[in-house]
Formats: sequence, C-alpha cells, structure tokens
Amino acid sequence: MIQLAEAGAQNDHAKLERTVAALVAEARAKQHHTLADRLSKALGAVAPPSRQAPRAVGGTFLPDKVRDLVIERPARRSLDDLVLPPEVEAQVRDLVEEQYEADRLRANSLEPRHRVMLAGPPGNGKTTLAEAIASALGVPFMTIRYDAVIDSYLGETSARLKRVFEFARSTPCVLFLDEFDALGKERGDIHETGEIKRVVSSLLLQMDDLPSYTVIVCASNHPELLDRAVWRRFQLRLELPMPTRADFRRWLEHVGADRKALGIDPTALARDLEGGSFAEAEEFLMDVKRKIVLAKGSPKAVVTQQLKAWKGRFGPKAGENVEDGAGDTAARAG
Repeated sequence: MIQLAEAGAQNDHAKLERTVAALVAEARAKQHHTLADRLSKALGAVAPPSRQAPRAVGGTFLPDKVRDLVIERPARRSLDDLVLPPEVEAQVRDLVEEQYEADRLRANSLEPRHRVMLAGPPGNGKTTLAEAIASALGVPFMTIRYDAVIDSYLGETSARLKRVFEFARSTPCVLFLDEFDALGKERGDIHETGEIKRVVSSLLLQMDDLPSYTVIVCASNHPELLDRAVWRRFQLRLELPMPTRADFRRWLEHVGADRKALGIDPTALARDLEGGSFAEAEEFLMDVKRKIVLAKGSPKAVVTQQLKAWKGRFGPKAGENVEDGAGDTAARAG
C-alpha cells in the first residue's frame, strides 16, 4: 500500500507497474485469480508515459526490523556507462527485458530470471553492474550489511537474514550481497563450524522463496569457496575478468579521455593501464584531472608523472625501466 501511495504521489508509472505486478504475482500464488485479473486490467487501463524507467536515487522506507541490516545506495550508473564483455552485457540486458515483460512471461506460465552471480577479481565492476541493473529497472538498490547481519550467537545470523529476505519479498528491489563467499561457504569444509553450515542452509531456503520481482545479485572474488548447492540457485552466472588493453581503450573513449583533454594518445595510455583494474584506472584518471584543474602542470606532464607512480604501483615489466615506459606514452602524445 505504501508503494502504491508513493507511486501515485510521484506520478511514477514504472513504480506503479512494478508494485501492481508484485500484487498480481502474490494473488496468483494464493490462487486469487479473480483479484489478479482485476488488478492487471486496472493497470492496463492506464497508458504509460514512457518505457524509460526512472533512476533509483534513494529514499525507500525501511522498517525498523531491517533498518540496521541493509543500506540503500543511490543507483546512478546505467548500463550504458559500463564497459562490459559483450556476452555479459547481452545477458544482463536480457534480464532487464524479462523483468519489464514479466506479465507476458507469466501469462505463459513463465517467470523472469532474477538470481545473478557475479565473479571475478576485485575492482572490475561487480558492484557497479548491480547498481546499473537497479538503475535500469528503476528499483531501490539494497546492500546487505554483513557487520550487522553476522553474529556470534547461535541462530541470530539466520534470523537476521530471514528479516532481510522478508523485506525483499515485500519490496521490489535489487538486493546485493557483496563478498558472498562470507555467507555461502562450502558446507563440506571441515574447518567450518556447524553454525555457518546452518546459515548456508537457511540462506538457500530464503533465496528459493524470493519472488521474481526481487532481483538478487551476489558477488564473489573467490567463487571456488562457494557451496556447490549455491551455484544451482543462480540463473545467470557472469564473470567479469580483468580488463584488456582493448577494454581500456573503449573505456577511455567512453569517459572522454581523448587527446585534446589529456594531451596524449588514448591507445598509448590504454597500453600503460593494462594490468590494472577499472577501479584503479578510474582513480588514476581522477588524480590526473584533479592536478590539471589545480594547474599542477600541462596535461601531458601530469599524465607522465602519474604514469610513473602507476608503473611503480604494479612494478615494472621485465627488462623495462619505469621512467622509460612512462616516457614512451608521452613520446607518442599528440
């Protein structure tokens, strides 16, 4: 009811559509088909102003029972802002389309996919991709706080997880579990306690009970530690590898780091960034822009200086002098 009131007050048709879809799904699950049909018909009578979903920017009402267990983050990044492997981008866009066309799928006894596992080295876009999914769907982006959920007392962790999932079942959202291996560890590990095994069992049951209008995205830097039964729950299993030189070139073009702005050839800069993550490259570019704004030298000189620090950060390649490598990019500058 709160979601419906908010949608009406904000004139947010996308939110109204998602909320009514959740009510329809719940009604059908309870065999209340007449109510479900009337809700669907009532929604169809309202012409949507646009298929473009609003961006989730925060402000969702959090009940007291979960207020300390989850954090709502503004979902400002879009899928168009990311540089993803083509196969990953295609599958994510399919997921978004399925969520938008949920009624058509349900009319054919199908449900949209809503359980996603992201794996790969840190700093390569797992959290950002989850945020972009929330932005594309126009739903709140909720992150579980492990420091508040995990407790040393027997059974308390499972009880807190249950409260979080009960909230997620009543509120269409993207529920994000980062460092998922902290919860979904292999139960066959002889070094783990019985409590963590009970937590994993409870977690699997909670995931199975999530409705399809709530998208759960889990991320792990160590997928090999996850319980084998956990993998079966995920309908999409996507890997975000370390970016290649070509990925960095596309990223630099996307963020506008061209020859005019930085005084160097983006192709050469992409070569020097290779070996780092997108997060580190983004921080590198921000440092360069700060120094340029503060007039700490010409763009070309600033980039050269920062590349020296960058190469020192990762260590020089075999037989390569750090200073010579940084200078090579500057030598190819415009």
